[in-house]
Amino acid sequence: MLPRTEAPLSWACGPVALIHILLQPRPPFSRDLNNGCIEPLKRRLDRFRVTMGEHRYSTDEDEDGKEVEKPTAAHFRLFDLPFELRLRVYEYCLVLPTIVDLDTANSRVIAPLLRLFLVNRRTHEETYRVFYGRNTFRVFPVHGRFFHTKAPLLGRLPPRYRAVITKLDLRLGPGWTAPPRCWVVNENLGLADMLKVRLLKIYVECDPSSHPTFEGYGKGMHWYTEFSVELTRNLIIAMPSVIEIEFDGHPGIKRSSPLLQALLDEVKAHNKCVLWGPERRWDKVKEIDMANIQTMMQKLGLDRRNG
Repeated sequence: MLPRTEAPLSWACGPVALIHILLQPRPPFSRDLNNGCIEPLKRRLDRFRVTMGEHRYSTDEDEDGKEVEKPTAAHFRLFDLPFELRLRVYEYCLVLPTIVDLDTANSRVIAPLLRLFLVNRRTHEETYRVFYGRNTFRVFPVHGRFFHTKAPLLGRLPPRYRAVITKLDLRLGPGWTAPPRCWVVNENLGLADMLKVRLLKIYVECDPSSHPTFEGYGKGMHWYTEFSVELTRNLIIAMPSVIEIEFDGHPGIKRSSPLLQALLDEVKAHNKCVLWGPERRWDKVKEIDMANIQTMMQKLGLDRRNG
């Protein structure tokens, strides 16, 4: 017969650690609760701060027909957690490492996460603010299936969801020869509802004005630069709440490229704070001027092309 514990067991764990602990292999069962499977588990849980509640007991009969008490797991209610810890649970479940965009994989990747919205009204009020407030949403789609859609992602969202978005992403480069007609800043995007947007990320995939190989395509060498600058200008004007503009780009894009320099001039004209993205790290890595390197090699006699 298992001894009954009189004092409640105050175990604690964060949401992520609780899931990790539950997935671990269970230790061999021992009838000695002090030296068996309970004490090691208690030691693992005591370093956290959420009270799990006391054990409950149910009655059962042994082989001789005598009633014995067996411990049963207590139910854990999410709303017993403080609001700050519930937010950590929601962030663990709903914050994505990628940008949210119109994509055929959304039904497999994002839709299952949004089932939390359907639990009850209180859960919906808390979770939708985390999902739409912490993730980054793309202004214009780049997936091939939705590239020419007349209804971008932002235009498909209800106003209450758009109102809590804080980060947007603009990808420049796809369709540079003839951008889709839907790539225009108008009332269909619902930007008037987005009063909490603070960060606009601009990712440059290619710059048609930076290399002679692009010459002869599209509407001219500098046409796409003018198009991108106008698009960025209209977004900044439509969302005065934007404070920071983060620039990043493909490895082939230099910080000195004409498109990027034109975008920087436009952003500085609106007195916005300029940030540099983590992929290129333009704020920490200096670009190498190949012309200067070739000149130095010639002076040192290391340039084999002239040999």
